[in-house]
Amino acid sequence: QVQLVEAGGGLVQAGGSLRLSCAASGIIFSINAMGWYRQAPGKQRELVATITNGGNTNYPDSVKGRFTISRDNAKNTVYLQMNSLKPEDTAVYYCNANALTSRGAQSYWGQGTQVTVSS
Repeated sequence: QVQLVEAGGGLVQAGGSLRLSCAASGIIFSINAMGWYRQAPGKQRELVATITNGGNTNYPDSVKGRFTISRDNAKNTVYLQMNSLKPEDTAVYYCNANALTSRGAQSYWGQGTQVTVSS
């Protein structure tokens, strides 16, 4: 099994910054794409950022220019640097990884970490 453990959420004022991390553990042969998603109360889960194992990134317009995703393949860890945070960024942030194990390729999710941006 693959476990994703997130860290770095918290409370920050608008305009501030936070850095999230997510470490994957288990017997992992390889990890393809990793990403961050978020879900605000009463809303659907939405994409925040993705990164391939080759370093190609993808962001929606809502976070482009403010958020930066990166990864350390040797540590099976993905990061999300969030700058110029806005109250509308408040949500539970989930890490996702598409990992290959002895069970085949599957998508795994972390438990979520709360990010709250006060105005």
